[in-house]
Amino acid sequence: MITVAIAEDHQALIDGIRSYIKYEDDISIVGHANNGEELLKLVRLKQPKVVLCDIRMPKLDGIEATKTILKELPYTKVIAFTMFDQEEAVQQMLAAGAQGYILKNSSLEVVLEAIRTVSSEKTYYDKKIHQPSAEKNSSKSVLSSREREILQLIAKGRTSHQIADELFIGKSTVDTHRKNMIRKLGLSGAGELLRYAVEKKYKF
Repeated sequence: MITVAIAEDHQALIDGIRSYIKYEDDISIVGHANNGEELLKLVRLKQPKVVLCDIRMPKLDGIEATKTILKELPYTKVIAFTMFDQEEAVQQMLAAGAQGYILKNSSLEVVLEAIRTVSSEKTYYDKKIHQPSAEKNSSKSVLSSREREILQLIAKGRTSHQIADELFIGKSTVDTHRKNMIRKLGLSGAGELLRYAVEKKYKF
């Protein structure tokens, strides 16, 4: 049985997920939390296999909650629950150890697929942010050494401001490199660049 805890402050969304999952024989929701502190208490008590974790929560955000959860329960899988406009927060969630992310406006079928995927030791990224195809040029062949360096930092969850500080360059320079990488790799935007960076982080 895949036990699941949900951290989300919109009750209607929680109720919708609960109503859908209750008909699944292999998944059981063990509880939900409306803020980060409640989530830690719930996870420590129930020790779920999977946590659906909102990024923006009161009292303790999803990033810090994820770090604590995975430090105390390293076999728990965390899925970031996010909106389209939270790219930097998603980067930080993945750097904190989240095994994937899904968008809040995705179908309930996607929620189930994500839960089952991460519970089987795989990563899951919402298909609304298209996965780079195998035909895309590799980062080694088309990116400059500076671009590969920035891509590695993106994979580690660094924001543009943090990358600029770490490499002693301007934020506008980092943003220009991001745009150039998106163009060179044939990606559709910042979301695909993030996904590419995370999936390729050991292959630069």
